[in-house]
Amino acid sequence: MTENIKSLRIFFLYKCLFALTFWNHVSLSVENELFTSVSNDFPEDGSDKTINSMTFLYTNSHRSKDNFDWIVIQNTTESLSLSEITNGNVKKLVSLLSNFRPGSRLQNLTLTNVSVDWNALIEIFQTVWHSSIEYFNINSVTQLSQIKGYDFNYSGTSMKALTMKKVLITDLYFSQDDLYKIFADMNIAALTIAESEMIHMLCPSANSSFTYLNFLKNDLTDLLFQKCDKLIQLETLILQRNKFESLSKVSFMTSRMKSLKYLDMSSNLLHHDGADVQCQWAESLTELDLSSNQLTDAVFECLPANTQKLNLQNNQITSVPKGMAELKSLTELNLASNRLADLPGCSGFMSLEFLNIEMNSILTPSADFFQSCPSVRELQAGHNPFKCSCELQDFIRLERRSGGKLFGWPAAYVCEYPEDLQGTQLKDFHLSELACNTTLLLVTALLLTLVLVAVVAFLCIYLDVPWYVRMTWQWTQTKRRAWHSQPEEQETVLQFHAFISYSERDSLWVKNELIPNLEKGEGCVQLCQHERNFIPGKSIVENIINCIEKSYKSIFVLSPNFVQSEWCHYELYFAHHKLFSENSNSLILILLEPIPPYIIPARYHKLKALMAKRTYLEWPKERSKRALFWANLRAAISINLPTADGKRCGETG
Repeated sequence: MTENIKSLRIFFLYKCLFALTFWNHVSLSVENELFTSVSNDFPEDGSDKTINSMTFLYTNSHRSKDNFDWIVIQNTTESLSLSEITNGNVKKLVSLLSNFRPGSRLQNLTLTNVSVDWNALIEIFQTVWHSSIEYFNINSVTQLSQIKGYDFNYSGTSMKALTMKKVLITDLYFSQDDLYKIFADMNIAALTIAESEMIHMLCPSANSSFTYLNFLKNDLTDLLFQKCDKLIQLETLILQRNKFESLSKVSFMTSRMKSLKYLDMSSNLLHHDGADVQCQWAESLTELDLSSNQLTDAVFECLPANTQKLNLQNNQITSVPKGMAELKSLTELNLASNRLADLPGCSGFMSLEFLNIEMNSILTPSADFFQSCPSVRELQAGHNPFKCSCELQDFIRLERRSGGKLFGWPAAYVCEYPEDLQGTQLKDFHLSELACNTTLLLVTALLLTLVLVAVVAFLCIYLDVPWYVRMTWQWTQTKRRAWHSQPEEQETVLQFHAFISYSERDSLWVKNELIPNLEKGEGCVQLCQHERNFIPGKSIVENIINCIEKSYKSIFVLSPNFVQSEWCHYELYFAHHKLFSENSNSLILILLEPIPPYIIPARYHKLKALMAKRTYLEWPKERSKRALFWANLRAAISINLPTADGKRCGETG
C-alpha cells in the first residue's frame, strides 16, 4: 500500500512539471509571435484588431534579445510596461507604439530605465501623443545628448496625464527654455515631474489645460510661476520637498491661479517675516499644507482667508496670536509637533471642527477649550508632556464631559511629570477635591483654625491658663530682680521654718491656734506670716515668693474659704512651683474644714491633684487628738536654722 501511494505521488509530480513547462513554452511563443507580427505584418491601414482580440498575459522579465532587447514587465490589452529602453531599440518601440492609433484599447504605458538621446526621447513623446495612450509613466530617465529646441505637435492627442520620475540630464550646456517649454505647453490635465533636480519651470505660453501639477522633490525656488496668469484651470499644485523660502512670494504665485484649491508646500524652507510683508493668496484656495517648514507665530498673518484645511505640523509655532485675521471657513487645523504650551483659542476660527495639537509642549491644557471652540468635534492632544497636578484635573473632567471628542484617549494621554507619576495614564490620575480646590482648602483650614482656637480658648478659660501665664511671668520677673540685686549669692538662706498660707476668713484659727501652738515651747519655731514678715515697698507677689523661698516648708490651711481666695491661689502656685523646681517635699496641707469637690474652681486642679496624691493633716474636732496633731506638725517643720550670731536655733552658748 505504501509503495502504491509513493508511485502515485511521483506520477502526479511529473504531470505538474510537464504542464508548467508546456504553458511556459506556449507563453513565450505567443509573445514572440505577437511582437513579430506587430513589427512586420501589421496592415497598412494601422488596424490593431489582431492585438485587441487577444488578452495578453503577464510575462515577468522575459528578454527578447533577438528582436527588441527590452524587458516586458506587464502586457495586457489596456496596459503595457517595458524596461531597458535604449537608443538601440527605440526605433522598434516607436514602430510598435505607432500602431496604437486613437481608439485602440491600450491606454497605459510605462517605460522604466530609459537611456536615450534627446531626439529619441522627443520621438517617443511625439508618438505617444498621437496614440491611444492616455496615461504615460516614464521612470529613471537618463538623457545623454545635447538638448535643443523642438517644435512639438500637441494636436489630436488622447493623453491625460504624464508622470516622469528620476530624470537625469547629463548635458550641462543647453538652453533651459528648450527643455521646459516642451512640458510647460503640454495640453494635458495632469503633469508630474518628481525627484529630478529640476530648478525651474516656464509659465505656459497660452491658457493651460493643467488641473494637476506635481513637482515633488526637486530644486525649485521662489522664482517659480511668478506673474504667471496662464494656469487658470489649475486645481492641485504639489511643490513638496523643494527649496522655497518666502511664504509671501508663494502667496503671490498663487494669486493668479483662479481655480487653485489644493497647495502642498510641505518640507521646504519657508518662513514669514511678519506684518510688514504683504500676502495675496488665490481666493479659491481651500486646502493648504505648510508642514515641515520654518514658520513661526507670524504665519497667522499670511494665510488664505477662505482655507478650510490647514496643515502647520512640524514648524516653530509657540502660540496662536489672538489678534489674527479671522479664518471663517477653517474646519481642520493641524498644529502637531510645534512648541505650543497650551491649547489655542478659537477666536480666529469659529468654524473649527478638527484640531490636532499632538507632540507639543503642553503641560496643563486649558479646561475651557470646548467652551471657546463650540464647533470642535474632535481634538487630538495626546503625546504631550502632561504635568499631573491639580490644574490637570479640570482637563480630565473635560474629557468625561466632552462625549468622546478627545482622539486617542486614554492611551495617548500619559503623565510626564512629576517623575513618580511618569507613565501613568491621565484616566488613572486622581487627586482629592480638597487638595485641588483652593477655596475649599482655605475654608476648611479656616474652619479648623477657628475650631482649634475655640478649643484652646475653652481650655485656657477652663484651666485658667492666662492666670498661670501671668503668675509665671511675675515669678520670673521677681527672680530676675533678685538676681540682679544680689548676684553674688549662690543660694537662698532659710530664715523660717514655715510659711503660712490661709484665707483671711480663717485668720482667727491661725492666730489663736496655729501660731501659738507652733511657736511656744522648745524649738524656736520661726513662722512667716504676711502681716508681720512682708517687707513694705515690695509687691505682694514678690513678698510671697521671698517668704516661700526662705521657708523650709509651706503650710496651707485648706477650707472652703481658701479656695475662694485669689491670693491663696497665688501662694499655692508659687509653692507648687518650688516643689518641682527644687525637687523638695516642702508642702504641708492642713484641712481645716471639709471642702466639697463641686466648690473647688477649675483653676485649682493642682490643689485637687495634691489632695489626691499627698497626705494632708486634718484638724481634729476632738480636743484629745489635737496634741498629736501639733506634734506631727512640729515634726514636719523641724529644722535647725542659723541665727544672726552664727548659731543655729536651739543651740546654746
